[in-house]
Amino acid sequence: MTDIGVLVKDGTVTLNGYATSYGEKWDAVRLAKRVGGVKAIADDLQVKLPDSRQRTDGDIAAAAAHQIEWSTTIPTGTVNVTVREGWITLEGEVEWWYQKNAAENAVQYLAGVKGLSNLITIKPKLAPAEIATAIKSAFERYALLDANKIQVETSGSKVTLRGKVRSYAEKDESEQAAWAASGVSWVDNHLKVEWFGSFAE
Repeated sequence: MTDIGVLVKDGTVTLNGYATSYGEKWDAVRLAKRVGGVKAIADDLQVKLPDSRQRTDGDIAAAAAHQIEWSTTIPTGTVNVTVREGWITLEGEVEWWYQKNAAENAVQYLAGVKGLSNLITIKPKLAPAEIATAIKSAFERYALLDANKIQVETSGSKVTLRGKVRSYAEKDESEQAAWAASGVSWVDNHLKVEWFGSFAE
């Protein structure tokens, strides 16, 4: 049975207790990010599977491999799956962040999953300057983002975001827009959330 507690202090939300699946835990964190005024989230949730959702590692691995094979977004043969004690580890190499994200989305709601590590790497396709330009253009297409307040720094395929945003959701949206650029292998999000005139990491 789901038993999730929520504590809020100075814009920091702490989620604790138990979720009945990894997907439920992920959804709880995602929903907390969308609440106005949230600056940070401490995820202390644990996954406690009911007996009806228990699966062997072999069953989970087979189901995860099938989900990835059936995906039209993930190139065939690019992602490997390992399962240990209900924890899925994804490895491999793809060209785009959305492909890495699709692999995670394909398996996170499978029965028996207790956790997930997405170690898929992204091979760079663009020069750092081209990556920065592509990210700035993406920011301008997002109605919620003020591109003028976000600085993009690149080092190889690593991207660092600095500046100010109006909400945790906008900070998250900025990071997703950065990940959407071709060749980005890492996003270091140092954007500060402005809330009632104060700034916090």
